[in-house]
Amino acid sequence: MVIAVASCWFNALASTSTTRYTVSSQRLFSASQIPATRLVIPKAVSQSQNPRKRTPKEHTHKSSPEKEANSQKISRRSRDERKYSDADNRSGIKKTEKPQSTAFKSFGTQRKSAKGFMGNLTDQQAETAKIQDAAFLNAVVKVYCTHTAPDYSLPWQKQRQFTSTGSAFMIGDGKLLTNAHCVEHNTQVKVKRRGDDTKYVAKVLAKGMECDIALLSVENEKFWKGAEPLQFGHLPRLQDAVTVVGYPLGGDTISVTKGVVSRIEVTSYAHGSAELLGIQIDAAINPGNSGGPAFNDQGECIGVAFQVYRSDDVENIGYVIPTTVVSHFLDDYERNGKYTGFPSLGILLQKLENPALRACLKVPSNEGVLVRRVEPTSGASNVLKEGDVIVSFDGVDVGSEGTVPFRSTERIAFRYLISQKFTGDTAEVGIIRAGDFMKVKTAMNPRVHLVPYHIEGGQPSYLIVAGLVFTPLSEPLIDEECEDSIGLKLLTKARYSMARFKGEQIVILSQVLANEVNIGYEDMSNEQVLKFNGTRIKNIHHLAHLIDSCREKYLIFEFEDNYLAVLEREASSAASSCILKDYGIPSERSSDLLEPYVDPIGIGIGIGENQVMDDNDLGVGDTPPITNSEFGSDGLQWA
Repeated sequence: MVIAVASCWFNALASTSTTRYTVSSQRLFSASQIPATRLVIPKAVSQSQNPRKRTPKEHTHKSSPEKEANSQKISRRSRDERKYSDADNRSGIKKTEKPQSTAFKSFGTQRKSAKGFMGNLTDQQAETAKIQDAAFLNAVVKVYCTHTAPDYSLPWQKQRQFTSTGSAFMIGDGKLLTNAHCVEHNTQVKVKRRGDDTKYVAKVLAKGMECDIALLSVENEKFWKGAEPLQFGHLPRLQDAVTVVGYPLGGDTISVTKGVVSRIEVTSYAHGSAELLGIQIDAAINPGNSGGPAFNDQGECIGVAFQVYRSDDVENIGYVIPTTVVSHFLDDYERNGKYTGFPSLGILLQKLENPALRACLKVPSNEGVLVRRVEPTSGASNVLKEGDVIVSFDGVDVGSEGTVPFRSTERIAFRYLISQKFTGDTAEVGIIRAGDFMKVKTAMNPRVHLVPYHIEGGQPSYLIVAGLVFTPLSEPLIDEECEDSIGLKLLTKARYSMARFKGEQIVILSQVLANEVNIGYEDMSNEQVLKFNGTRIKNIHHLAHLIDSCREKYLIFEFEDNYLAVLEREASSAASSCILKDYGIPSERSSDLLEPYVDPIGIGIGIGENQVMDDNDLGVGDTPPITNSEFGSDGLQWA
């Protein structure tokens, strides 16, 4: 009897202990909200989350079939990119996904069996002591950032500020390097050295959203006293040892994790929605490691930790921005005094593995990729045509799968060569056109996105006319509004349409601020405006210009699906001040719309002011998906 009672008491105690451990584990990772099967960029550790994120109530208790249906909707990113995200879940991944129970696995935590653990303890302690004394650790600093992001649904104001922490390291000349997402929408940035209790104010000199790199400077000389900047090393080889250093989740002191290089290839960069060279490693990268350096055995920096692959099927897959990408960013900044971006050819390519396809195109050997589409805004639009076969780029032969030689025995995606160019450079492209080989030269410029992934200047444009709020469609707006409220048509255009000229935008009616002057239109939201008084809209600045110069009695807005909204001009003008006062809005338009309007068509493709353009002119519905993904099942790729 005594034994039975003791056994019951022991089981209850063990159960209680297990429950406590589970609860504490969930609390520890609750801030990260880790989704399943995600390629995650290790972002900064968020200390104070924004409470104003909009999640529709109907998403709170959604059944499994509804979740599966939502996951099949058109997404603005490729399927590969959807697996990448920031560790603090600020990457544009759906906010409605439920956190998984495999949080530990997602961050690369591995179980170590008791057998053999004690035998390796002495070696681990010796290795830890060796790393502890390494001089390069003193160059790694902790970043404290206060973020104030724009409110894209209410574009005249900002969201509530929040704070986060990340990592950075010294590169000399009074500068630090970190991830762009660590200081995105920053209002204050502070840094603290290892072993110091003083935080110093830092200034953001440049941010490269595509490559997820930011350059910081600290003017206080005390911060740099006794500092030794890191030395950059060469691109590592497979199986080379790598050490990741930073200030991740779980403590305030510096953290060191070790692993090896497992893969080097062109990788999706989640934050910038770009594809650049990346180093895959098996060292643990956690929230807060973002911006921290990765070292080789010689103590040289081989890159910047920035994202991880999150899935229930894999463990410990992290990614590092290599020194080739970092050097491109720094050279770009030195050349231009700012970050100008990585160039693009702006062409859609198809691989040529099929012999019949090559024979039809009169390609004599197993080489080259087929040009299927050329973006009108690219420099290649003047020299390349649909049906051309690209067989070389700057003298390097391009294979039928879209790859080029890389180092001694490797091959890499053709886009790698393009990313080595700078804005304004010229590239020599060897092509086969109708069976004839020729060489053409094309200018290299950054890609123009019809729906941008990031807003330049940080604050979105807006225009309020009699309570009708107009703003350009952007990926941050789609993230904030949720895909359901944006609608399938706008999501389709965001994914499939391409800009025909630089400066083109999709202008939408975001919402209607209810007033007597706009009775009957109160329920309108997220509708694309196509024309004003019969004139096709080119961008939001063009819309503001047309309204300002209008002398007609009525303001006539034509929307998608042939919907019409008509306002009396004089009544609208008289009601504007009252509407702004009632809703506490400081101005009827953003500051950028106060500048004189410059017609982008005048230096573009020459479409007349009143020429009507249909949806086919916009490329809606007849173009392949515009993504930066690898060759998919359809064999198409944007370069």
